[in-house]
Amino acid sequence: MNVEVLGLVAGGLTSIASMPQLIKVIKTKNVEDISWLMVVILIVGLSLWVWYGIEQYELPIILSNAFAVLVNLSLFICYLIFREK
Repeated sequence: MNVEVLGLVAGGLTSIASMPQLIKVIKTKNVEDISWLMVVILIVGLSLWVWYGIEQYELPIILSNAFAVLVNLSLFICYLIFREK
């Protein structure tokens, strides 16, 4: 298997890992069980992976982590909107 394909598949799978949580939050508008700190740490870590990918010219790392940043930013925004005040 081509290493580039392996990287794209691995990145794709890890990138969509948060999608079910985001979909559930959007449908239920319930963020009670979401750890905002975990989401923030994940966004920072994923952003650093994007930076690393840019520095190394690694498209699979850049694309998969950039998508994951967007998904988790969306989750964090939902947390801010739907949390109880």
